[in-house]
Amino acid sequence: MYTGPAPVSSYTRAMATDAHALMEFYATPLGGMVARLLRARLAALWPGEATGLAVLGLGYASPYLRLWREGAARVIAALPAQIGAARWPAGAPGLSCTVEEDALPFPDLYFDRVLLVHGLEAADNARRMLREVWRVLKDDGRLLVVAPNRVGLWAQVEATPFGQGQPYSPGQIGRLLADALFQVVRRDTALYPPPLRLRFALRAAPAIERAGHVVAPRFAGLTLSEAVKDVYAALPARKATRRRLVLADAGPMPRARARRTGEF
Repeated sequence: MYTGPAPVSSYTRAMATDAHALMEFYATPLGGMVARLLRARLAALWPGEATGLAVLGLGYASPYLRLWREGAARVIAALPAQIGAARWPAGAPGLSCTVEEDALPFPDLYFDRVLLVHGLEAADNARRMLREVWRVLKDDGRLLVVAPNRVGLWAQVEATPFGQGQPYSPGQIGRLLADALFQVVRRDTALYPPPLRLRFALRAAPAIERAGHVVAPRFAGLTLSEAVKDVYAALPARKATRRRLVLADAGPMPRARARRTGEF
C-alpha cells in the first residue's frame, strides 16, 4: 500500500509553469485576487488604448486580455510550447494558439500592443523571445512585460506560479529589453498582499495593495515594464563615403591664383 505523502495540486509542486497549473491557480480565491489586482494596474497603464488595435498576449495572458477584447480589432493569446495549450475564451470561438517562443507565427509589424505575462520567467531563451516580439510589433507599438520581482515575497514561494522560473529585478529586465532593441519608457509595480489563502488576508488585499504601492514599491510581487522599439538602434551605421566636389567651369583661372597653385 502507498504510504508516501498525500498528493498535492499541480500548482503547489516545484515545477515549471504550465497551462494546466496556471488555470488551476487562477480558479482559486488567491488566483482571483491576483487577477483583480493586476488587471487594475494594467488598465491604469493602458486605459482604453487598444481600441481598434491588434493585441497579442504572450505567455499565459488570458486572465488579463479581457480588458481589451471588446474594443480591439483582434486579440490573440499565444502560449509558448513549454507552457502548453489552453482554450480561450471559454464559451466562444477560440482566440488562442500554441507557438514556439523564438519563431512566432505572425507577420512582421503585425501587433500594436504586446502583453507578456507568465512568459519571461518561463522562457527557454528570453532574448530570442524578445527579439521575436520586436519583429511582430509595429514600429509605434508598445510592449508591457510583467515578471516576478526578484526581491518580492511571491518569487520566494513555490506554491504559486510566480515562484516558478526566473525572477527579475527591474534593472535586469531593462538590460534584457535593451539587448533586444527596446527602450523602457515606464515602470510600475503590483501585487503587495502576501500569498496567503486566508479569508481575512484576501479581504484586506485591496487596502494592502494601495498602501504597498506608496510605501514599499521595491518589495512588490510583480514588476511591470512598458517599452517601445528602439528603431534607431536597429539601423546599421552609415559607411563613410567619398564625395567628389564637382566645380562648374568658370573659365580661365585668375593669374594671381594660378601662381599660388603652381599652375603658371
